[in-house]
Amino acid sequence: MGPFVKYKNLVICLCVFALVSIVFLTMYAAVQQDYRQSANDPQIQIAEDAAASLDNGGAFQSVILPTRIDIATSLSVFTTVFDDAGQPIGSSGYLRGGMPALPPGVLDYVRSKGEDRFTWQPEKGVRDAVVVTKYSGGFVMVGRSIREVEKREDALFAEVFAGWIVSMLIACFCCAVAAAKEKGLPTRMWITRIVRYFRKDVQ
Repeated sequence: MGPFVKYKNLVICLCVFALVSIVFLTMYAAVQQDYRQSANDPQIQIAEDAAASLDNGGAFQSVILPTRIDIATSLSVFTTVFDDAGQPIGSSGYLRGGMPALPPGVLDYVRSKGEDRFTWQPEKGVRDAVVVTKYSGGFVMVGRSIREVEKREDALFAEVFAGWIVSMLIACFCCAVAAAKEKGLPTRMWITRIVRYFRKDVQ
């Protein structure tokens, strides 16, 4: 008797557990990425429209809202315009009273690619979905907090994890029943043993 035949039920159960885990992991990753990518939607349009306006000779004041936004606490979209050296020349968003600076390494990337989208954490507890676009005289950065997006991600993780636990318990039960049938034991006997085991574990 080969090792696979000897441990056939164990191998099948492990494959089922792996498959269930992959399905739930893929589900979580797909929805989480959709949440995160959708957080960039308004910034992309605003940044590209602002860059086009500045390229057409518009003043930087025309693409910045007059409202002063506290980046650390507000969920509002903010816009910052930088010169070609990466120095801020105007912004609707402020962090600790000052205009935000471009994260290191972004300038060179945007100069070569034209645009960059990333999650920016200027300080602990402050995380923004940011889009940086190049225009002829510098750069435009548009961002907003992802605080609400991260709350949705946490809720999604809890739901997916709960579903994974339930599915694994069902898979364990089905494997136990299959093993009982293969050994010729009454299914009711195995179910009773499983119920007694879990009752004892809970107590």
